[in-house]
Amino acid sequence: MDIRGRSATLTVVMSIASTNLKGIVAATALLVTFSIPSFAQTADSKDEELLLLQLSQATPEQAMNIDRQLKALWAQSGSASADLLLERGREALEDGDSLAAIQHLTALTDHAPQFAEAWHVRASVFFGIERFGMAAADLEYALTLNPNNYEAIYGLGLIFEIVDRPDKALDAYERALAIHPHHEEVTNAVNRLKPRVEGSAL
Repeated sequence: MDIRGRSATLTVVMSIASTNLKGIVAATALLVTFSIPSFAQTADSKDEELLLLQLSQATPEQAMNIDRQLKALWAQSGSASADLLLERGREALEDGDSLAAIQHLTALTDHAPQFAEAWHVRASVFFGIERFGMAAADLEYALTLNPNNYEAIYGLGLIFEIVDRPDKALDAYERALAIHPHHEEVTNAVNRLKPRVEGSAL
């Protein structure tokens, strides 16, 4: 079955079917992270480090709660103007107005270039309109700012899979799974692709 014919559910990012991918990538926009200054940044960094450690050792039930905490942490903006631009981008995305969403989110990346989720959210819009190269570029930039965002890594894997690069897709999925071992959609993706990639390597 072609990847566009597959479907999966995901709380915040994407599914594999083309239509579902658009909806779930849009849901990715619900995650917001922002590099906030000095003392608060240090505290958040320590909190993130602890949560990621806990996530790597958690049971599936515990992982759900830790996942929510991490996303809440990454959702901290610290800037009223960034919040407003993100809100407008989300609203446009929810309304299906991709052009307006891109305009708001581009203004956001210009205003707050160190705001990892600005790039992540804009990637979701590009993904939804099948501008996969632009989506991948934004995801890669987001990951230079927040390399632990397993949802962005998963999104990058989906793009690699769509463009028929299963080896790179599997690498991305395994990278995301190393951070969040109980991520159901990533686990399913690894299980789906691993036999194909390993078989082609024989």
